[in-house]
Amino acid sequence: MAKIKTTAVFPIIVAAILSLSAKAETTKSGGGHWVSAWSDAVHTPLPFPDLPASPVIENQTIRMVVRPTLGGERLRIRFSNGFGTTAIVIGAAHVALLSKGAQIIPESDRVLTFSGKASVSIPPGAPMLSDPVDFKVPAFAEVAISIYLPGKTPASTTHFWAQRETYISGPGDFTSQVDIPNATVRTSWYWLSNVEVWSSDQTGATVAFGDSITDGVGAKQGEYSDWPDMLAERLANDHGTFGLAVLNEGIGGNRILRDGAGVSALARFDRDVLAQPGVISLIILEGINDIGFPHMRPRQLPDGTTPKEGPFSGEVVSAQDLIAGLQQIIERAHQHGIRVFGATLTPYEGADYYSEDGEVTRQAVNQWIRTSGAFDAVFDFDAAVRDPNHPARFREDCQSGDHLHPSAAGYKAIAAAVDLSVLRSYRAGGKKK
Repeated sequence: MAKIKTTAVFPIIVAAILSLSAKAETTKSGGGHWVSAWSDAVHTPLPFPDLPASPVIENQTIRMVVRPTLGGERLRIRFSNGFGTTAIVIGAAHVALLSKGAQIIPESDRVLTFSGKASVSIPPGAPMLSDPVDFKVPAFAEVAISIYLPGKTPASTTHFWAQRETYISGPGDFTSQVDIPNATVRTSWYWLSNVEVWSSDQTGATVAFGDSITDGVGAKQGEYSDWPDMLAERLANDHGTFGLAVLNEGIGGNRILRDGAGVSALARFDRDVLAQPGVISLIILEGINDIGFPHMRPRQLPDGTTPKEGPFSGEVVSAQDLIAGLQQIIERAHQHGIRVFGATLTPYEGADYYSEDGEVTRQAVNQWIRTSGAFDAVFDFDAAVRDPNHPARFREDCQSGDHLHPSAAGYKAIAAAVDLSVLRSYRAGGKKK
């Protein structure tokens, strides 16, 4: 075997090392980073009696539609088995741009892989990232994510209130098909938690963290008239703003201090905020369910009897309890360089669980949000939608009918109450422009 002179090889090795170092430095300083462009807050099926049962999928395809608020040319998908007790197997997964209904644009279709393989087993409690794929997606384009589950799989990790319809096939793998014929239509997402795009270092994400008012209950599905989506559109139309996604991490019925509709805000904070790539700021609007649930009216049981007390009557919270919970969220976010913007709690007189005691608590919490200085800034959502002649109630045009959830006009007013200059004044990493 011929001998290789070390004097000849050494310069080549040195040059290779320097080249790799230069590439690493370029990536570190300006090569870009992963940013969450769309996300939802996963949870167990909601325990409310009027809701449909979560499906069990077997030898079927699920096609879910999402709308990222930040564009890119390379993406990856994060799935979640966060609340499963056994592993789930995804037999195939695809991503494509949506055409209409359940139909995709065929030439945009891409296979998703996991460490180079077309299928993956996700352990109980775990997330799973797909491999990155070249896929050009404009901001606000609808994206279809299709997964095939070959084995019997209860939908234990879900998000009930999707902004767009989900399509469930009959038997078979339809992940690569243009359409899903005779699909069952649901209004939830299953095992899907993030769409992440590779973007410049100047881009970032803001998390909208809250309950059903953030989730968009009261808005018509498919119209993207929830306040986080409307805020994202305001940012996109504001040409002075660097790239900033808005992530909807609301869960209908969620509370700050107690589990129930999803785990508490304090318990899910790490997964839904800190684990998201590219997050630089957080808007929190939560606490109205903590106040209202203990005053919920008893409902008639299946046997025809009505309990004397509601199911949460022993869980009354004080304003100080809620303030302490908010302070925890502020501190935990600040430890990670995330700026925290407080949103005042919106009116709710006329809602099923309204009480005068609860209104006193809401007003006390709002007073603290406005005046304590604990937040990096405050957005006054309460002032944006309340009736000036009856401040405990929504303006009639701003509520959807239950005096708790905003209408499309109410959500627009809430989105308009966010000062874009505050969001614009900080780049990724919390640095001023």
